[in-house]
Parts: sequence; C-alpha cells; structure tokens
Amino acid sequence: MPFSLSAPCEYREDIRKSRFLAQAAPVSSAAEAQAFIEQVSDRSATHNCWAWKVGQQYRFSDDGEPGGTAGRPILAAIEGQDCDQVAVVVTRWYGGIQLGTGGLARAYGGSASKCLQAAERVALVARTRCGFHCSFAELPLFKARLPELEALLESEAFDASGAELQLAVPAARFDELQRLVTDISRGREALRCL
Repeated sequence: MPFSLSAPCEYREDIRKSRFLAQAAPVSSAAEAQAFIEQVSDRSATHNCWAWKVGQQYRFSDDGEPGGTAGRPILAAIEGQDCDQVAVVVTRWYGGIQLGTGGLARAYGGSASKCLQAAERVALVARTRCGFHCSFAELPLFKARLPELEALLESEAFDASGAELQLAVPAARFDELQRLVTDISRGREALRCL
C-alpha cells in the first residue's frame, strides 16, 4: 500500500565536509511539487537536487551534479519507501572534498531515504468520487455518519430544498455509503458516481 506524508519534514547530514539538507512534503499535483521545490531551494547552496512522484507522473533533477547521481537516487528513495504524492529536495553545500559518482548517489539517495523514514506517513487509499442531493433536515445526520465510512466531503452546494454533496469514499466502503444514502433519504435519493 502506498504512503504519503502527513506533514513536511527534513533531515540534515554532513558527509565528508559537504552539508546535505533533505526536505520532503506531501503534494497532490505536478504544479504543487514544483511550487514546493521553488519554495525550499536555497539559491546560495551549491546544488538543489530534487524528485517528485504523483501517481504515474514523476520528475527529477540533478541540478548540475553528474548525470544520474542525485535526482534518480532521490526518486529511487521515494519509491523504495513506498511513497506517492511526495516531493523531496536535497540541498548540498559543497565542502571541498569530491565524493565521486557512487558517493554522490549514496549521499543524495541516503539523505532522501532517511528523511522519508523519519517522516510521519499516512496510507493512501483509493477513493471513488460520488454525489447526491440531501434535504436540510437530513444533512446533519448524514454529515455525522461520514467519518465512520472514512468518506471525505469535497464540496457542498446549497439550493432551496437542501444541498448537493460531493464525496470521496474508499472504494471498499461505497456500498455502505449507498445504503446510508438510501436509508437516510427513505429511498428518495441514490448515490451517483462522478
């Protein structure tokens, strides 16, 4: 089961006089990943190498280090920790001692891996998006029951007779949610997949 992070985290390490700072954060899109990279990159550092993965999309950058010695090992650390929807930036301040290509790959990949290992992780659950209309009288009862089904309320739009709700529910709990909607509305409403 893939995991993401519950909050941003960081890890610092000195390797042969070079300082490494690994910073990781949960992201939900490529744009969010790039924004995180721009936010945490230190322009005074020698290199800001990074990688991110969101579903089947991924990108990485060696930022001037020899090809394949930084970005790819960071991505390998993300995948090795079974993470998804995560961006990692490893910033290096050069200390005067060359590490060689193997040393660089171990330093970047190791820093990223240790950062992700220390992070508080949350399991990513496949969710189905669905919606239905709910009357004002039924709305409080329905909202009170959402947490027990692990359903997330994504949006609600009110009209004269109630609210149109959009939810994201774990695929395994969809049938239970369908029964709840039918029971609370006394058969007037049915869940629609979006």
